[in-house]
Amino acid sequence: MLTKRIIPCLDIKDGRTVKGVNFVELRDAGDPVELAAQYAREGADELVFLDITATVEKRKTLVELVKRVAAEINIPFTVGGGISTKEDVSALLDAGADKISINSSAVKRPELINELALEFGSQCVVVAIDTRLVNGEHIVHVRGGRTATELRTISWAKEVQNRGAGEILLTSMDHDGTKAGFADELTAEVSEMLSIPVIASGGAGAMNHFVDSFTKGKSDAALAASIFHFGEISIPALKNYLNTENIPVRIEI
Repeated sequence: MLTKRIIPCLDIKDGRTVKGVNFVELRDAGDPVELAAQYAREGADELVFLDITATVEKRKTLVELVKRVAAEINIPFTVGGGISTKEDVSALLDAGADKISINSSAVKRPELINELALEFGSQCVVVAIDTRLVNGEHIVHVRGGRTATELRTISWAKEVQNRGAGEILLTSMDHDGTKAGFADELTAEVSEMLSIPVIASGGAGAMNHFVDSFTKGKSDAALAASIFHFGEISIPALKNYLNTENIPVRIEI
């Protein structure tokens, strides 16, 4: 069985790591370069860096900060925020990113997924889906969760795969920052329908939530932020726990 991945997420605003609840009420969580280095040392499998206001502020991702983070880590590194062209992707890969994550730009122009997969390979293209329950339907949101679209989450996930995405980062806005557990039912529905990996995001608050995500949610990876940033759970302790629960994870020797 493939090992399950643990992925810390750095949400970046004004050059600092921040974390909120349901995408609002952001508070400072530290220096992204220091946190990235710490997570790499502790055995994180990958790192995700999301410039969460780039799209709203109509600017590009912070390339210089990406360079500084990349210089400190030796694990796969995904970067997202404000990416809308092949040139944006080239600049970030040159800065040290291994993969890029797109959301708003993919919804605005779905052909971008095809173009990036063709140019850089599917393994490089992660499509982030921010989803919220609206009138009983899981609906895709864009612009850092600020704007609801008319897209249904399940059908969009299927289209994203068909267009060449190599992975989906599925964030439940309803669960985000609540520490009440991942959206396992939705994650399982998406995972069972697709052949590409699905990263669960939003709601991690305890070690057993990760077990639930990998078993009930059928996720390939689980992403979390505040529990790592504020020292509530360490990555080595989490991986040791998962190991005892018979979840296959990579443990540093």
